[in-house]
Amino acid sequence: MARLASYLFVAASVPGCTTAFTPNNVPSSGQTSVVSRPTTALGVSSVATSFDLNSYLLSKKGPIEAALEASVKSRIPQTDKICEAMGYSLMAGGKRIRPVLCLAACEMFGGSQETAMPTAVALEMIHTMSLIHDDLPAMDNDDLRRGKPTNHVIYGEDVAILAGDSLLSTSFEHVARETKGVSAEKIVDVIARLGRSVGAEGLAGGQVMDLECEARPGTTLDDLKWIHIHKTGTLLQIAVAAGAILGGATPAEVEACEKFSFNIGLAFQVADDILDCTASSEDLGKTAGKDEAVDKTTYVKLLGLEQSKQYARDLVDEAKACLAPFGERALPLLAIADYIIERGN
Repeated sequence: MARLASYLFVAASVPGCTTAFTPNNVPSSGQTSVVSRPTTALGVSSVATSFDLNSYLLSKKGPIEAALEASVKSRIPQTDKICEAMGYSLMAGGKRIRPVLCLAACEMFGGSQETAMPTAVALEMIHTMSLIHDDLPAMDNDDLRRGKPTNHVIYGEDVAILAGDSLLSTSFEHVARETKGVSAEKIVDVIARLGRSVGAEGLAGGQVMDLECEARPGTTLDDLKWIHIHKTGTLLQIAVAAGAILGGATPAEVEACEKFSFNIGLAFQVADDILDCTASSEDLGKTAGKDEAVDKTTYVKLLGLEQSKQYARDLVDEAKACLAPFGERALPLLAIADYIIERGN
């Protein structure tokens, strides 16, 4: 379980990340050992700093929920049903990790919550779209999400597909219309990154590869790595990078944030694979054991449970090293990195 109530993080006063987990140094197929931790990263000349992640997340929850709810209000009777379907899944709860990462990154560089909130909303819209579509009978065929019936169970497959489509298109509109206080150039950069996160080299491409690898003999760790870098990791990476851009980060600082979020994106999926075979459906809010039932290739299947846990820990340790130059300003992001692999759902 995540240590939310009283979080203690040790911030390492060491140089920035120099050996980030890239597609070339994540373990490849045939390797039996996980990537070792960098010798210069954590635990060198450390300073203990107390940080209450629970309070931080609660302070963000209210504003995020209010912004999400306002973003899908129907303004004319003809759109009531589609907006209801969009809101059903968007407001169904969830960890809101992507919006919080975006806000935390923006604030780390001196930006405001208000500046980043439209992008935070857009990220959750895109994520929710992916969940609606993932749950469809043509893909994962799931009837439970966040402890509630999935969108297509309530509204039918036709409306569920359209609700997802509408959330996706609205996400870009929302960033363009609602972002204030930063240059048009930065807004365009953020929109371009959001678009890339969903396309062939993002969420959609990762999902197609995931479907192709179901029950396919010979799926390798390299295949799995590509799937999850794109299906899961890209949107998390853009959440942090976009927040940094809106907060005024330099290109080098944005790159450090991208390295951090690349690693936590992979760690997030490794943790999901672990939870799928160790947690209950009640704890997860979705069907547990689904990966094994459809013979999906997972990190647990290829590495084993204990090695998967170590791999996730190594990814997070390396991610945190990337933010060492930012000191205590990075504490929220660092705490969230640990939470990602310690969560119970």
